[in-house]
Amino acid sequence: MTLIFLGDIVGKGGRNAVKALLPELRREFNAQFAVVNGENSAAGSGITGSCARELLEVADVVTLGDHAWDQKGFENEINLFDRVIRPANYSDTQPGRGYGVFRNPAGGEVAVIALQGKVFMRDSAYCPFETVEKILASLPASVKTVLVDFHSEASSEKLAMGYFLDGKVTAVIGTHTHIQTADARILANGTAALSDAGMCGAEYSVLGREVDAVLKKFRSGMPVRLPVVETGKIRVDGAAVTYDHITGRALKIVPFSRYVGL
Repeated sequence: MTLIFLGDIVGKGGRNAVKALLPELRREFNAQFAVVNGENSAAGSGITGSCARELLEVADVVTLGDHAWDQKGFENEINLFDRVIRPANYSDTQPGRGYGVFRNPAGGEVAVIALQGKVFMRDSAYCPFETVEKILASLPASVKTVLVDFHSEASSEKLAMGYFLDGKVTAVIGTHTHIQTADARILANGTAALSDAGMCGAEYSVLGREVDAVLKKFRSGMPVRLPVVETGKIRVDGAAVTYDHITGRALKIVPFSRYVGL
């Protein structure tokens, strides 16, 4: 079987590109299950209930990261969406959940776990390594396919998580930096690893934001509004992971970038 994972979706342009291209990507890779990171899908920061509903029209699960609560009110909406998961290593007092076991339309189940890194990240979170160990121990033995979205700044932390979970999960795919890395691999014990899946956002941008505004901020050191680029050539970055659904071991990982004009 094959599952698809898409990197951070940025703004309305990213959402529209995902809605346009994800059905095609499912057909191209014969993918039965799709997970997208939606933590920047609402105006470039956070997510709303409306955005979640849009993305769940084409994706099976939406994961979040450090911008999970940027949109006021979503903390009151997240529990309405059993297919939207925030980082599992947040405090248990926060709303939502950090993982779930979902039915694969093609048969069987897929566990999806969201984690946030600690290195260079702005928000405090519990140890992701200890958290994922506890989650894996709690999963039913019948669940063999496990996807981990590790939302982290440092590629070293993400690669370390891949090695830590090698043979325990199907795939560890990083998000957060919006730049797809060139290190896709199948580790020795059958786990697919990719330090960052990239983003779904404007091609001519800096991480989905207007180039001139970002340059002004870097050059001046002053606070600058960074508008999201919503039109033009939009890229959709991600990876397709083919795996043995009986064992959960990954067989192949194929990173991709596709484009649509909006």
